[in-house]
Amino acid sequence: QGSATALWTNGQDMVDACKLLGVDVMAGHWEFTLGHKRVLEIVEKDFKGKVDFVAQNIKTSDFGDPVFAPYSMRDMNGVKVAVIGQAFPYTPIANPRWMMPDWTFGIQDDNMQKTVDEARAKGAQVVVVLSHNGMDVDLKMASRVTGIDAIMGGHTHDGVPQPVIVRNNSGQTLVTNAGSNGKFLGVLDFDVRNGKISDFRYKLLPVFSKLLPADAEMAALIDKVRAPYRDKLGEKLAVSEGLLYRRGNFNGSWDQLILDAIMEVQGADIGFSPGFRWGTTILPGQAITFEHLMDQTAITYPSATLTEMSGEQIKTILEDVGDNLFNPDPYYQ
Repeated sequence: QGSATALWTNGQDMVDACKLLGVDVMAGHWEFTLGHKRVLEIVEKDFKGKVDFVAQNIKTSDFGDPVFAPYSMRDMNGVKVAVIGQAFPYTPIANPRWMMPDWTFGIQDDNMQKTVDEARAKGAQVVVVLSHNGMDVDLKMASRVTGIDAIMGGHTHDGVPQPVIVRNNSGQTLVTNAGSNGKFLGVLDFDVRNGKISDFRYKLLPVFSKLLPADAEMAALIDKVRAPYRDKLGEKLAVSEGLLYRRGNFNGSWDQLILDAIMEVQGADIGFSPGFRWGTTILPGQAITFEHLMDQTAITYPSATLTEMSGEQIKTILEDVGDNLFNPDPYYQ
């Protein structure tokens, strides 16, 4: 998700890239905005026998049956390791409900505890959660659920150089995030002796893409995916006068440009846009291509509406958004 080719291929470009990259286990977030039928198609066809798509917290809304496998059991150097999936818990709230109408999400602490206990009972000596909760939610979950050795998370894009050690009722859990956009690789090694972890090493490795030779197979796949769209992607729309970025929770210069355009085209007094944090940063004097614009706007449910609102409504919406982002309790964020 998040690029022109991802939108135009219905996610197939990223599916093929993940398979070629050799991803073993995956937890979900934006995939669900392709719609539940497309997600199931990818998991049951493209990923079958290659990538384990795991989520302990996605169930059917009628009978509460698990939609995906809750965890993947792996043999690593003779040690049984369970990798539990935690999908983004607020998917149906942050995105349109009609895209996944028959599934429930949520944090599901109790079910996570049951899943950890089940994995341990089946012989797992190490339990790792692959999470899309976000760092703050992971830290709270680590304090409430016991028996997880490490939570390797995403969503909030934090580059965490050392894991945060969270104490809980039965020991401790390591919590870490490895940034976003392939900027880092989080490498966690466990020393397991007599069925228990005796030590660990963690490295947040920066990926200096310009210093690494491109993988020939991956470069060929990228060229093949882009070939039918190359002319459209390369179309020059403007030259940037300043730094265009989209990184923070409040706003960025790309957000401002998009909102200025919406206000001008729609004739609005005020512009609002969700605080997404992705897309390519553009340097001053750099040409803005159609692809760069799509990097910021390529979602499956775009709409720009003109609405009459009272000052009271505007204040309520802004306070709601503020509460969602900065609530002191991570589970309400």
